[in-house]
Amino acid sequence: MNYITLNNGVQMPILGLGTWDLRGRECEESILEAVGLGYQLIDTAQMYENERQVGNAIKRCGVPREELFITTKICRPNNSYQGTKSAIEVSLKELQLDYIDLLLIHEPYREAQEMYSAMKEAYQNGKIRAIGISNFNARWYSDFILDCGVIPAVNQVEAHVFFQQNKLRQRMSEHGTHIEAWSPFAAGKNNIFEDTVLAAIGQKYRKTATQIALKYLVQMGFAVIPKTSHRNRMIENMDIFDFQLIDDDMSRIRKLDQDKTLFGWY
Repeated sequence: MNYITLNNGVQMPILGLGTWDLRGRECEESILEAVGLGYQLIDTAQMYENERQVGNAIKRCGVPREELFITTKICRPNNSYQGTKSAIEVSLKELQLDYIDLLLIHEPYREAQEMYSAMKEAYQNGKIRAIGISNFNARWYSDFILDCGVIPAVNQVEAHVFFQQNKLRQRMSEHGTHIEAWSPFAAGKNNIFEDTVLAAIGQKYRKTATQIALKYLVQMGFAVIPKTSHRNRMIENMDIFDFQLIDDDMSRIRKLDQDKTLFGWY
């Protein structure tokens, strides 16, 4: 597994397993499968209503806690200082952990600074190893860092070959915030799995179009958290570290960028 170093020195796997829409036994078994294959980063959120299953899988997997990297996110109605303080304790209890590796504000709430104050306290007390934000566009990010005190380690946003977030990535890099891509396969939109550009490039490396889409993001410095419950897809997603895209390939994929959301988020 490859890693990125966050702005506080914490090492984060560059590829992990997203758990949005995974529930119950399927969620728990999918995480066990992924960890057994070598995944270390597991991404969840209070909004997903599966923290308890994630925690169960962590306890069952047999991998030392320090070898795993667990991310969760706080959302409404805990969008206040006190609400966030309580929510952190809830997540620790549900995940059955002594600490969380990365904690994010799930959306750009008006009360984000209040929430972040509670997160900074938990960070300073050792309950959280790194703190950050999610779904903040360039303007919201720029406004947020004016008064946040601790620059976010990560901003997790929609990013894929059709929405490459170049302006946001450049803005954040100036301040040391890493970008992390949710839905790196665009949820199958724009026929990404059969895209002719990605497929043609993939033939050269004996890789699939989706592996090329994922490799492009990783090579650009994105952390990625594709969601799947299928073992073969987990293996396929991990099998992207044995080759490098050449400049011409990168240029061709760069031209797929439409510079707009496919999910209406921003």
